[in-house]
Amino acid sequence: MSDLFDDPKPGQNAPEFTVSELSGEVKRTLEGTFGRIRVKGEVGRVFKARSGHLYYDIKDDRSVLACTTWKGQVSSLSVVPEEGLEVVVTGRLTAFGAQSKYNMNVDEVAVAGQGALMALLEKRKKQLEAEGLFAPERKTPLPYLPQIIGVVTSPSGAVIRDILHRLRDRFPRKVLVWPVAVQGQNCAPEVARAIEGFNRLTPGGALPRPDLIIVARGGGSIEDLWGFNEEIVARAAAASQIPLISAVGHETDTTLIDFVSDRRAPTPTAAAELAVPVRLELMAWAETQGARLTRAAGQAVQQRRQRLNDLARALPKPDTLLETPRQRLDRISDRLPGALISGVQRRRVHLSETAASLRPSTLRQLVQGRRDRLQNLSSRLTLRPIQREITARKDALGRLAQRLDAAQSLRLDRQRQNLTAAGRQLEILSYKATLERGYAVVRSGAEILTTRAAAAKAGPLQIEFADGMLDLEEGIADPGSQTVAAKPSGGGQGSLF
Repeated sequence: MSDLFDDPKPGQNAPEFTVSELSGEVKRTLEGTFGRIRVKGEVGRVFKARSGHLYYDIKDDRSVLACTTWKGQVSSLSVVPEEGLEVVVTGRLTAFGAQSKYNMNVDEVAVAGQGALMALLEKRKKQLEAEGLFAPERKTPLPYLPQIIGVVTSPSGAVIRDILHRLRDRFPRKVLVWPVAVQGQNCAPEVARAIEGFNRLTPGGALPRPDLIIVARGGGSIEDLWGFNEEIVARAAAASQIPLISAVGHETDTTLIDFVSDRRAPTPTAAAELAVPVRLELMAWAETQGARLTRAAGQAVQQRRQRLNDLARALPKPDTLLETPRQRLDRISDRLPGALISGVQRRRVHLSETAASLRPSTLRQLVQGRRDRLQNLSSRLTLRPIQREITARKDALGRLAQRLDAAQSLRLDRQRQNLTAAGRQLEILSYKATLERGYAVVRSGAEILTTRAAAAKAGPLQIEFADGMLDLEEGIADPGSQTVAAKPSGGGQGSLF
């Protein structure tokens, strides 16, 4: 009993906790004490799980803080943590009791100072340059006079008004504006989607595809322009099939999109000047070229006319060219009558000489010679070859007739056999064969009866057996009757039981 009044040993009055209770108490103490905090440090290792969660460390020269950004929070981060980057993370401190560890759930990441931003920008620039995205040979030349210009910028800022005003002054064109956020965490994804969206439009469609894209924004600090330094914006601009002009910031501002675009403009107004020529200057140039063309055509015609006149002076006069042919014609016309008379006389003398040699005896000898030759030829022509050919053709025709008779006989035998087989098959399938096996067919006029009920309703019946027909004059009796009167088709009378 004395033990009840003894003093307790030190620590015996302390409460007992389970491990889970202690972990929960530590977690509540951490979250209640610190709440939402901001921590500055350098990003250590970064690991992105297959589930989409992001795990990384924030460290200084003496300690390391484990950080976690869940999958649903990653898309809202303005800056994705990269190893070696100095950042300021915002979130709440919590504990992971299963492993007796505490960490920080981060939902916002910001770069700590311009020095860190410039280091990150230089790192991305070297990476994209190593991939060849800055190469001059991959840049597309701008169209001289685009029909449709797509502008990616904020619809409420002064930039779009400056571009439209400058286009209206120089050369009015159709403009499609894709509204985007030009700073903040939504800037980079919206600008990238706008560039990709313009490229997906169908040429000549309901919403036509632009011939040129201008990505524009006014001036600002490096933090304000940081959305145009994001990798997704640079890659979207590099992948654009439509020529792209970057006009982000003032002349001294430089972003990653400036290096990958097809042309960089120092200001949005300068981008509009690069996009289209001055209409008045173009019209003046066209008029000047038209005047030069007209003047050149007139000078060319004048030079050719002068050349033609010079060549015409070297040619002789037409009368001079015809003098010699005219003289030759006169001489030939004077000689023509005498030549005709002498020619006729020569031909008359030749005819007289030839007619003198023609006598009737000469003609008779010629005719007799031709007659003898004809008789010799007719004696050589006999009918034996023709007769031999006729005989040979007749023999061949006889052989063909014999072959035709044999083939026809063979074919008739085959058809006869097929017909006999078909008749035999028809007899097998005919109902006559069934009648010979003891069956009968009951008819009422032209109708065949198959049931007793149908026969009871019908009038006089005819029953066909294998050896003839049997007529029933009174039809089927009541079910209680045992006999039915029948009259054979041959004229006799009988009964059917």
